[in-house]
Amino acid sequence: MPTTKEFSIHLEDRPGTLGKVCRALADRNVNIIAFQSAPIEGKSLVHLVVDNPTTARTVLDSEKLSYRETEVARVTLPHRAGELARAAERLGDAKININFAFCGSEPGRNEPVLYFGVADAGRAATILDQAASAAAGR
Repeated sequence: MPTTKEFSIHLEDRPGTLGKVCRALADRNVNIIAFQSAPIEGKSLVHLVVDNPTTARTVLDSEKLSYRETEVARVTLPHRAGELARAAERLGDAKININFAFCGSEPGRNEPVLYFGVADAGRAATILDQAASAAAGR
C-alpha cells in the first residue's frame, strides 16, 4: 500500500473556523478524502488527507494557517471484525508505534481507508500491505 501526504492544521477552537478552511479548499477543487478533528488546549488539531496536496498547500499558505505536512501509511482493509486489530498488531509486532490514526473512504468506492501516522511510513505501508493481502485471502 502506498504512503500519502497528510496535513495537520492548528485552528482556533471556535465556530466557523473549520468551515472556512474546508470552503477555501473546495473553492480550489481540492477534495478532502479523510478528516479528523480534536480539541487540544484551546485549539483544534485537524488532520486532512486531500486529493491534491500541492494545491492544498497553496490554499493553507494563502489562509496563513499553521500546519505540518507528513507522510502517512495508507491501507484499505475489508470491512469486517478484527481487521483493524490485525493491522495494529502487525505494526506493534514490528515495533512501530502508531502516533495517530484516522479513516476516510476510497473515492468512488464504498471501502474504508485507514491512515496511520508513524515514524517510518514507508516501512509501515509495506507491513500494512502484507496485512491487507492476508485479509483478502480470508
